[in-house]
Amino acid sequence: MELIIDVFNYSLTAILIGVCGAWVFLIKSMVNSFRFTPYLDKFENTSKSAPKVSIIIPARNEEEFIGKCLDTLINQDYENYEIIVIDDSSDDATGKIISEYAKKYSKIIPVAARPKPEGWIGKNWACMEGYRKATGELLLFTDADTNHSKNILSLAVAHLISFNLDALSAIPKMLTFDFWTKITLPMISTFLHTRFSALNVNNPSKKTGYFFGSFYILKKKTYEEVGMHEGVKHEIIEDGALGKKVKELGYKMKMVRGEHLIGAAWARDGSTLWNALKRLMVPLYLQNGKIAIGIFFAVLFLLFIPFPIFAISASLPIETTSAKLLCATAAIASILIYIGAIIEVKVGLDLRLVHALFAPLGGLVVVLGFLWGLLQAKSTSSVTWKERSYSLKDHTQSSISV
Repeated sequence: MELIIDVFNYSLTAILIGVCGAWVFLIKSMVNSFRFTPYLDKFENTSKSAPKVSIIIPARNEEEFIGKCLDTLINQDYENYEIIVIDDSSDDATGKIISEYAKKYSKIIPVAARPKPEGWIGKNWACMEGYRKATGELLLFTDADTNHSKNILSLAVAHLISFNLDALSAIPKMLTFDFWTKITLPMISTFLHTRFSALNVNNPSKKTGYFFGSFYILKKKTYEEVGMHEGVKHEIIEDGALGKKVKELGYKMKMVRGEHLIGAAWARDGSTLWNALKRLMVPLYLQNGKIAIGIFFAVLFLLFIPFPIFAISASLPIETTSAKLLCATAAIASILIYIGAIIEVKVGLDLRLVHALFAPLGGLVVVLGFLWGLLQAKSTSSVTWKERSYSLKDHTQSSISV
């Protein structure tokens, strides 16, 4: 019996050593990402032109946010632009608010999206409806729950032109409104600094390419040549899929830090948080179920398992070498998870330090959300987004690859 327990302890210890190594890599990647990702407003401005920009904002049931978003866009210090706001079949006061703003400000062009055709994700269709009204040489896509600094447009255009880019995306400050998002977002955000790091996006030799849906600007010609939103019409994470196509087709793109200039909501409450977690896992499972399940268990051990192992092993009499090693490695892994959470909370998300202390609970929420995504992946309504339910089982999602 003691031999079996020793084998079990040593096996878990080996796994936790791997977890520790993974967290050392994650923390190093986070630090490098924060240190070396360029800023939107720190560059040598060599731009001498001011092309017209069409700002495209899809909005579905956004009565709480759309007015605040437009308030930050109507008084930009850049002159040559228009704001195209699409009411995507809202059943609240969104359409009325858009119409009122359009009557007051000539730059705002209201669009009532036609009914969504079969096979389209709602936001993608709304973006296409906005594109059809656009007259600018540059297209800036942003979300209705995003706010912008007064000089964001002039900075983005000047940055794009100065570096001769085809596309530019800015990392926003992720706004959080409820306790569950505040403790969960730091755990999921740590992974953005590895494979999906801006440093990889900005490296021409890397295949990584994606946009933050809250802010990306690109040449209209580039948008048309990569297939527009029609080319990603069934993608639930359309910004990632569109950015991926831009990079894969050889266009010059760049990602910059803009947390001090742009604010965007990732999740507004427990329900939208839950669906946001699900929509990260569903595409992976539909591409390759076995690998997706493997990723789930990797996340389980990376974000949660070290805590209960440490709690249990520390509460039991430690007599054997295997038990001592297990307790020690679980403690180290737990500390590393806390270090990662603290860095993300204070540097990346600008939250209170107390939210990092809930790392075990935040990690558990991520794990449960991913698990529910796996269980629901092939259902007729595997993902709910903006009060619409989608079945993704008939469409391969390419925004996130296994």
